[in-house]
Amino acid sequence: MNLARAIHFDESDRNVFHSPARTGEWCVSGGFEFSNWTEGDLSGKARQAFSNGWLGLETFGRVTFVAVTKVEPAEVETLARSLANHFVHFYGAPSIDAALPVARDEIAQMSELCDEHDQNTLLTVARELTDTGVRESYRVIAAEAAGLEQFAIHVDQDDG
Repeated sequence: MNLARAIHFDESDRNVFHSPARTGEWCVSGGFEFSNWTEGDLSGKARQAFSNGWLGLETFGRVTFVAVTKVEPAEVETLARSLANHFVHFYGAPSIDAALPVARDEIAQMSELCDEHDQNTLLTVARELTDTGVRESYRVIAAEAAGLEQFAIHVDQDDG
């Protein structure tokens, strides 16, 4: 099973997002955050997060690029519980038990996207507001075997 980790090529995410994701943390699209936004919400750093920010599952900060990598099944459940907790504390979900299926769905959607690509493939997200809600599209950047390893950070579970 694959998922995506935040990756940084420079310091720009620190300047464009209110809260940048940490390099190496697992990410999902996080488009749910914008489900009730209007054009009036799209200014400054909030616009940047809306336009092209993936959501980190530890800091709940945003990142521009993610890299596809393998994830262990046990880790997926921990991530789902963390996201469910986030839904309770920041979005008013009634309980972790009620939020857990939605969190699992978000992670499964991201995993399905990542499973279509080789390890170290880079992904970007682009969002736009439409009359029917938020539309997301993804850009895929194939890994260059020599170049990406200079930037990608892969964390083993044992690294803690």
